[in-house]
Amino acid sequence: MMTPKSAPPLNTASLLREHGLRPNKKLGQNFLQDAAILDKIVDIANVQTTDTVLEIGPGLGSLTRHLALNAKEVIAVEIDKKIIPALRTSLSDYTNTKIIESDILDVAPAEIIHAPNYLVVANIPYYITSAILRHLLENNPRPSLMVLTIQKEVAKRICASKKLSLLALSVQIFGQPEIAGKIPAGAFYPPPKVDSAVIRISLYDEPLIPTALLDDFFKLAKAGFSQKRKTLRNSLAAGLGIPPTDAETLLTQARIDPRRRAETLDLDEWKNLTEIWTKKQFTDAASP
Repeated sequence: MMTPKSAPPLNTASLLREHGLRPNKKLGQNFLQDAAILDKIVDIANVQTTDTVLEIGPGLGSLTRHLALNAKEVIAVEIDKKIIPALRTSLSDYTNTKIIESDILDVAPAEIIHAPNYLVVANIPYYITSAILRHLLENNPRPSLMVLTIQKEVAKRICASKKLSLLALSVQIFGQPEIAGKIPAGAFYPPPKVDSAVIRISLYDEPLIPTALLDDFFKLAKAGFSQKRKTLRNSLAAGLGIPPTDAETLLTQARIDPRRRAETLDLDEWKNLTEIWTKKQFTDAASP
């Protein structure tokens, strides 16, 4: 593996002042500016000169510039229109970058990506991680790898092997996540209140739950986790709007104790439960 090419550091505070900007807390704007860590992220993603990289939330372009020096092209999708002029300034010398002013959730991958096996590199707020994953992975073309910078505690939950959260399930049905690096708060401007981590998600060719069943899976999982302190019997009943006796029957058919809680189920149990639920819905719809 070659050592990544490194871009000159940006003076984040100065660039913000120059354009009359302040970090947008609602968008989770904490700008990563440590050059060694930016190089490390490029290394974790193993960016090659033949790669197309999709960056979500480039901000001022610190990471974008490091990616551009190592990739064939970088497509950067930025939702904050106010920061675009500053981003264009910092990327003016990097001709293999393309800026798209939009919410990534409003952009179909096929509209902007024309290369198979592209990479996704992003520093994103954890609360939209699941939505971004579903959006990118349920549409074509799919990325082959995702490298995400998120809060350290959230990264630990995503990579957990036991007591899976809804977010962990949302990631692990698509690929195998691992914590590939840790980032102290001081590496950002302004520094967040918590440390961050870099997770590397090696994606499966197909999700562990068949694509046709994903909507039902997410519906069941969200219902199961909607009332974490309640048993699955009660949380599924409330979340799906069905009688508790029907929820108990569903769980029993899936060989799951109705008294268990959602976090205790593994991926195979969720898959089995989804298949039985989907079959029941199809049977009920077909009944006169």
